[in-house]
Amino acid sequence: MVAAARQEATTPMLTTWQNLQRDHARSLDAALVLLLFGLSFSGSTITFQGGSTSVPWWPAVLLTGVSCAALLWRRSHPRAVIAVTTGCAVGVAALGYLLTVLLLGPLMVALFALAFRTERRTANTFALTTIGLLVVTAMAAGPAAEPLVLKTIAPAAWLLLPTSLGTVARMRSEYLEAAQTRAEQAERTREEVARHRVAEERMRIARELHDVVAHHLALANAQAGTAAHVVRNRPDQAQKMLAELTATTSSALRELKAAVGLLRQAGDQDAPLEPAPGLARLPDLVAVLSAAGLDVTVSVADEGTPRPLSPGADLTAYRIVQEALTNVTKHADTKEARVELAYSHEWLTITVSDRGGPAAPKPSAPSADSSGYGLIGMRERAHSVGGHLRTGPRPGGGFQVTAELPLPSHFPKEDPST
Repeated sequence: MVAAARQEATTPMLTTWQNLQRDHARSLDAALVLLLFGLSFSGSTITFQGGSTSVPWWPAVLLTGVSCAALLWRRSHPRAVIAVTTGCAVGVAALGYLLTVLLLGPLMVALFALAFRTERRTANTFALTTIGLLVVTAMAAGPAAEPLVLKTIAPAAWLLLPTSLGTVARMRSEYLEAAQTRAEQAERTREEVARHRVAEERMRIARELHDVVAHHLALANAQAGTAAHVVRNRPDQAQKMLAELTATTSSALRELKAAVGLLRQAGDQDAPLEPAPGLARLPDLVAVLSAAGLDVTVSVADEGTPRPLSPGADLTAYRIVQEALTNVTKHADTKEARVELAYSHEWLTITVSDRGGPAAPKPSAPSADSSGYGLIGMRERAHSVGGHLRTGPRPGGGFQVTAELPLPSHFPKEDPST
């Protein structure tokens, strides 16, 4: 946490410094050159105690002046600037000056710039070469009374420092740039995932609305037609059909409200709390269809043991049965339908079939190649939970819908030893 806080505090400072460098690069370069050139006057007068003072000050100032001027091109030509500043520093050492940080300042800035803009191997190669040249020159031309430490270790330490700092600064800059790139990529990915989820949710709600509206309108149409047919001859039955029509429309309104309620915000107090329908509500569906004049038989195969489905697969199974039976009421020339449930170890097979009369299905009946939204919706629902759907006419007449939905795999298997 402390490191994160330090990074958050350092990043704005680094950004401010980078912006200042970008907006006032020439002014900062001029100030740096003047500062280093001013320090060279003091550096040219420093000698080792007891050493010779016969070396004039102006050659060192002249050479460091050339080095300072070369720094203006350190961003565009860092290697050439290193060559110029190294040559001037070797000249200062050859004249017998004490190699202090005041005289090596231009070379140190050049090494930092090179390490910041090139890879580590290149920066280290130039730094070691420069140190070798300076040490050899200082030992050969330096004052004899000057300690060996000042001729070897001191210049090496002063020149390795900016090289290391430049490498660290470059790695830091690359890390921040990579972090920013990852953040931008993550933001784009989050937006794409959010758009994809919104599209999936819209498709799911559209399927829900289609199933609810199509099913209940088909039932209401069948009930209204039957009531209109018997109203004159059997008014009591017509009154009963109208009461059932009222119940059908009320159920449609409730389910429609629940489906539209999915569009509300998560904190909406009026959001519907009714659970999604599943196979447990098949008896209610059969009762409603029976009131509309369709006799539905539901059976479970003896081979497998009924097992609960996942919530999504349970809703899918109910909607597929609902849509298939609704198609029977709208298209099939029959008043009977059959629903068969077969459980295996991994799959639940749902078969909804009708005989459709002794002849082949009418041209208006749905087929496997139909482009109706009902068949498309059932197929998409089955695929959304990892299942399959097959539709088509039966050999003896009628139509059949077969759906295979996966059963949860986390249920315990039977022990073969028992």
